[in-house]
Amino acid sequence: MFYDYTFFILIPGILLSIFASIKVRSTYSKYSKIGNSKNITGRAAARRILDSAGLQNVTIEPIGGSLTDHYDPRSYVLRLSEGVYDSSSISAIGIAAHEAGHAIQHARQYSPLVIRNAIVPVVNIATNASWIIFLIGLFISSRTGIMLMNIGILLFLGAVIFQLITLPVEYNASTRAVEQLGSLNLGDGEDIRGVRKVLSAAALTYVAAMLMALLQLFRLIALRGRR
Repeated sequence: MFYDYTFFILIPGILLSIFASIKVRSTYSKYSKIGNSKNITGRAAARRILDSAGLQNVTIEPIGGSLTDHYDPRSYVLRLSEGVYDSSSISAIGIAAHEAGHAIQHARQYSPLVIRNAIVPVVNIATNASWIIFLIGLFISSRTGIMLMNIGILLFLGAVIFQLITLPVEYNASTRAVEQLGSLNLGDGEDIRGVRKVLSAAALTYVAAMLMALLQLFRLIALRGRR
């Protein structure tokens, strides 16, 4: 399975994933070394955005690691990484604003986010089960094997749907971030341009993930077609 021609279907996704990873780290690194014009930290920027949206109930906490920033909707906590929490760089305010955008989405019940959060448990189970069921079917030379492969493909569709829904969620959070930084005067024109570059690079990783999921699906279909 892993050494036949269908593996080449994945090459565009692999190349884009590598490029996206390099791009996001290089862009983040570049703008992590450039201070923003307001000398405001990531934590302070996020706090201003959250408060302006009436989300005083959302707390902000530091978290270890690099690019580990995220918003936890279950505990109403926005967690910022070491390079963002106390940093006054352009990267820091951009990432902090993006995560604050997710908190606003949660509070406003942004439809794609609601759908994504609702299907996460099911998608995780379905995606893991899809590979097991498909592989079992692949090695069974009967109609039962074909049926199991078909079930595996249908279950893997969950992963593709999840990635498709993730794109508007992430792009919307970035749009909100740029708008809030501008409207609250948390950065000047140069800051905003830098933030856009950082968030655009980050968004590319989600595009790569979606492409990879689609190509994985095509590969499963190609393997099924050979049977």
